[in-house]
Amino acid sequence: MSYGRFLLKRGLQGVVVVWGVVTIVFMLRFITPGSAVDAVAPLDASPELRERIAEELGLDQPLYVQYLDYLWELLQGDMGYSYISGIEASQMVFSKLPATLELAVVSSIIAIGLSIPLGVISATRRHEPADYAATTFSLVGISTPNFWLGIMLILLLSVQFGIFPTSGRAFGFAEAFRILLNQGPGPGANAMWQWLRHITLPAVTLGTYFTALITRLTRSGMLEELGQSYVRATRAKGLPESMVRYKHALRNTLIPVITVLGLQLGTLIGGAVITESVFAWPGLGTTLINAINARDWPILQATLVVIGSGFVIVNLVVDAIYAYLDPQVVAE
Repeated sequence: MSYGRFLLKRGLQGVVVVWGVVTIVFMLRFITPGSAVDAVAPLDASPELRERIAEELGLDQPLYVQYLDYLWELLQGDMGYSYISGIEASQMVFSKLPATLELAVVSSIIAIGLSIPLGVISATRRHEPADYAATTFSLVGISTPNFWLGIMLILLLSVQFGIFPTSGRAFGFAEAFRILLNQGPGPGANAMWQWLRHITLPAVTLGTYFTALITRLTRSGMLEELGQSYVRATRAKGLPESMVRYKHALRNTLIPVITVLGLQLGTLIGGAVITESVFAWPGLGTTLINAINARDWPILQATLVVIGSGFVIVNLVVDAIYAYLDPQVVAE
């Protein structure tokens, strides 16, 4: 199979997955208790008023008609309007997306910056204190729930020591960078500092599980590579140990790590829901929770469709990179 056919096949599979996500999200409205009319109608609304609202929202139509109308409007980029605020759902969701992406990217940077060195140190100093410390950290990181870690960090570093703010987002990175360019080093440095203070705790909370996972993966991969015959051959040739470890063994270890990194980036976007709620981070997660509480179905559906589509796109990109790096994947 050629590389182009491989990408086409993966793309078609991605379209099917997105269609499945859209269908499941649409059906959720009808299998959950309550009616969308309840979110719009006043508490003392008469039956006539409720019928009129249902008619205006198209909820009086048969299920298949509502489904086909929803698919057709979605294909045209129309995700409906919020029942509560009347704002276009796509406008509201995409305005929150940068905050979630920013949090996911910073979490990934923290995770990559910590996990790969920890995994290498753990593998090259096996059964030494550094190895025990790294494996203990990874075990604790995987076992700790995000919401509990976030609350503990707030209580310790925000409430007790006052180092970081408890919640919120003062600036986005782009806005802070724009202030730096337009207003000079003083205001710009202050804006960047405020951005860093607000994003540190949510990013650490969201990235801890990711860090622990990549640490364990890097360690096991390095141990396997260091036992290969080509590593013994390079050592026999007299190459420096640092070159053997980092140029040869680590390079081969990073192929599966890159795959997991890409897949976990999609998971971080979806998993940010709880972290955003703990830190009142104004992203998709907070929007999703607010929509669930208010039964604001257009916003709820638009948020889930965007998260699901983002996950599929990230997986497609990872598949393309992995197939490019390892042609055997295409052949299989």
